[in-house]
Amino acid sequence: MMGFTEYEAYDGIGLAHLVKSGTVSATEVLDAAIERVEARNPAVNAVVQKLYDHGRAQIAAGLPDGPLKGVPFLLKDLGSALAGTRTTRGSRFFADLPPMPADSLHVTRIKRAGMVIFGKSNTCEIGLSLTCEPQLHGASRNPWDLSRTPSGSSGGASAAVGARMLPIAHASDGFGSIRGPAASCGLVGLRPTRGRNTQWPYAGEGMMGYAIEHAVSLSVRDNAALLDATHGSGPGDPYSAPPPARPFLGEVGADPGQLRIAFTAKAPNGAPVEADYLRVLRETATLCEEFGHIVEESDPKVDGEAIVPTFRTISAVNALNAIRSHPSGVMPGPGDLETVVANTVKLAEAIDGATLMSATQTAHRIGRQMAVFHENYDVLLTPGLGTLPPKLGWLDMMMDDLDEYWRRVFHFSPFTVWFNTTGQPAMMIPLGRNADGFPIAVQAVACYGDEATLFRLAGQLEAAKPWFDHKPALVTQ
Repeated sequence: MMGFTEYEAYDGIGLAHLVKSGTVSATEVLDAAIERVEARNPAVNAVVQKLYDHGRAQIAAGLPDGPLKGVPFLLKDLGSALAGTRTTRGSRFFADLPPMPADSLHVTRIKRAGMVIFGKSNTCEIGLSLTCEPQLHGASRNPWDLSRTPSGSSGGASAAVGARMLPIAHASDGFGSIRGPAASCGLVGLRPTRGRNTQWPYAGEGMMGYAIEHAVSLSVRDNAALLDATHGSGPGDPYSAPPPARPFLGEVGADPGQLRIAFTAKAPNGAPVEADYLRVLRETATLCEEFGHIVEESDPKVDGEAIVPTFRTISAVNALNAIRSHPSGVMPGPGDLETVVANTVKLAEAIDGATLMSATQTAHRIGRQMAVFHENYDVLLTPGLGTLPPKLGWLDMMMDDLDEYWRRVFHFSPFTVWFNTTGQPAMMIPLGRNADGFPIAVQAVACYGDEATLFRLAGQLEAAKPWFDHKPALVTQ
């Protein structure tokens, strides 16, 4: 690597400090990121739109003096709109849409933070998987093991950050699509409280409140700094999250006090959990006790068996709505959609309004059940995943059996969709590794609106068991 060779020694805030002090220029930082994309992207297939000229134009126009000034950033090719660029949604059906006419408010806030957008990352078709193997762009690969998925749907984002192309990248999460990739690639991944980040002006909410945008990152503080920059409702949003008492970045490193922490190894759908994930969960619980927190094993009393069926009803109807949203008004023909998406749309056509409303009420009931649980506990810890990220091809979106497809998805990641259902903030923290050095994560969940507690606890855990210098062989070779 030439130029700014120390680039990978810094997280986003570290890079921003260098830019603000004049130690390096934003152009030097961008060139370092581009150099790594060019060198490593052929192995992991994370970046599917190279917008290098866009990034250079941002710098030439003058960057705002925000908290992440000069930090390179990738947008996921799904969700947030960047004016003048296409959003393909990882789908052949949407690949030829016209460029977006204007930035979404979320992107506007990212730019105000001083970040330099220089590409778009790979995603599965319309985000409907926990892998990233779209027919349109091809599979993204996990930088820790190129035979495995980086998870999805923010698989390109997590593969890029995991391969140290950049320290933080845009992601979104409808049933684990921030947290699954973060856990799979050794990163921090926060699914914020429902309504914390706006989708204005293109949508009032994502997937009836299940989906929300944020990021995967190398450090806890970068995750907090970005949420400080982006949070808040937009005009006419249907709801908003409770406002934070102070900046989220100020919570990282702050004393969390004595927290009441529960942990559970019981997946709501009854899926088994591999031994390494159980071990790291218990190691984390023990570490929290050593910090002085009150820790006990406790299984939340929720209608766990209803979580996956409820999600499947709501996600199917939203998939149908997404397909019908094609601006041409045409519906897909044979081969235009991957089989899982096509069969999901077909399933949705038979779901009536009363069934959809019943699913919505079930989701709300589970949210109330978790609210009761959090009257006694500040944080719930769960395993990050049920298994290591599967080999590419196992979560096959061209398979015909839709029930088997979803069984595989929630065998791999049985703990994530639970908190899309309830709208709570949930964070993956890469606190362990297996015998081969593969990262193993724990999920920490707080009550609705309380990201602050997650940032305080995650900062405490990061200081005790840092992971920043644990890198895949792809990076160190």
